[in-house]
Amino acid sequence: MSPATAGEALTLATQRLASLPTARRDAELLLLHTLGDPEKHTRAWLLTHPEAEITPAQLTHYETLLARRARHEPIQYITGRQEFYGLTLRVTPAVLIPRPETEHLVEAALARIPADVPTRILDVGTGSGAIAIALAAHRPHAILTAVDSSPAALAVARENAAAHHVAIRFVESDLLSALPNENFDLIVSNPPYVSAGESLEPQVRDFEPHSALFAGESGLEIYRRLIPQAQIALVPGGWLLMEIGHGQQQPLATLLSGWRNLAFLPDLQGIPRIVIAQKP
Repeated sequence: MSPATAGEALTLATQRLASLPTARRDAELLLLHTLGDPEKHTRAWLLTHPEAEITPAQLTHYETLLARRARHEPIQYITGRQEFYGLTLRVTPAVLIPRPETEHLVEAALARIPADVPTRILDVGTGSGAIAIALAAHRPHAILTAVDSSPAALAVARENAAAHHVAIRFVESDLLSALPNENFDLIVSNPPYVSAGESLEPQVRDFEPHSALFAGESGLEIYRRLIPQAQIALVPGGWLLMEIGHGQQQPLATLLSGWRNLAFLPDLQGIPRIVIAQKP
């Protein structure tokens, strides 16, 4: 590939990524990442400056990024960033890429966290820290603890928390095992919930951490462990909020029998995505 302008580079890059449904968008995002200076180099700038010159060094770097994307590596791992609930987060292959549907979990949690009360909140399986950081940013009086079993994920989460100037206690823990005798007003989690035999897109299956995706043969293994632990750790009247997978509403209703105010919230496609339950 030897174009000299942004327009030529985009045309050839889109052709190179033609097997991907998001070829044009991916080509644009990777070119903008290559050019740097995100305040100047926007998608609008690309549309209005197709004649802008691309240096040989930039073209070489762009080709490298395109080759990675052509192998189905997620854009977010290539650029090292993802937007979530109005925040720009650093992501690496050590963490699950935050999804838009998880923003529904943040919204449901915020609706149950007073704005001016020091509420104790636990984020289980924090990954990049997306949920905990979003909650801390919007509820500055909240007392946030976030746990993950992966030291590499916790390193990313700490970096993101520092970048957004929020105070969160990060703890390496298998679910709540490292927090004996601690109590919380609200526990939130986007746990692994993919069953072992479920088919995933290559960019998910081959690149995102399996420990953050898969949860046994049924996809319910983490829920079966987390719910009893949460019931012990929550104060009476405390809330448990979790993201769930397709077809998991009925099993979760069974696992949460005996809890109060059980509710399932749908995503934009009408699929039950969030389960909410209150400890008696």
